[in-house]
Amino acid sequence: MDAHFWHNRWETKQTGWHERAVNPLLITHFPSLHVPPSGRVFIPLCGKSLDLGWLLSQGYAVAGAELSELAVTQLFAELGIETHISDVGKHKLFHGEKIDIYVGDLFDLSREILGPIDAVYDRAALVALPEPMRERYTGHLKAITGLAPQLIIGYEYDQAVVPGPPFSVSPDELHRHYGDTYALTALARVDVPGGLKGKCPATEHVWKLEKRQG
Repeated sequence: MDAHFWHNRWETKQTGWHERAVNPLLITHFPSLHVPPSGRVFIPLCGKSLDLGWLLSQGYAVAGAELSELAVTQLFAELGIETHISDVGKHKLFHGEKIDIYVGDLFDLSREILGPIDAVYDRAALVALPEPMRERYTGHLKAITGLAPQLIIGYEYDQAVVPGPPFSVSPDELHRHYGDTYALTALARVDVPGGLKGKCPATEHVWKLEKRQG
């Protein structure tokens, strides 16, 4: 699953993961992170999610990372935000009022370039990656965000029936990736209407991650 796979998905409009409404689980559970007013929220693999517009509407600043320039161009057009584009490191930075989206490989994004982060919202990033990449992803995310608190929304289902993406990520796997540095709290479990892609039952789960003290 390389960059070509995701570029092709956007170019051929095979973007079934793109929700046409703000995720209600974000609205319900994001306040539990207690992000300060005007805090900066990082959304990895953000696409053109409407969730970014909701976070902006709540007064937060938003930073995102996305592989597809097409998705980011569409995001700014749909938000109606004036865009300034520049090259920063290996990324192309799309900047607007209270929003910075870094176009390129997430693994090339450094903490210095990203800047201070108050919270992470991972709705479709971890579950978008195959298992061999998830450990690398979680380690990198912890490093570039300074162990900022996280809200993670993911899926559980029978991986033998549907190969993914999105992939099934169990609570045990979440603890394996994050339990050394974060305290994990399960906030909700919701059955996915119609199951995953209409092929098998699936559960959407929400987790809050807070940096361990001491």
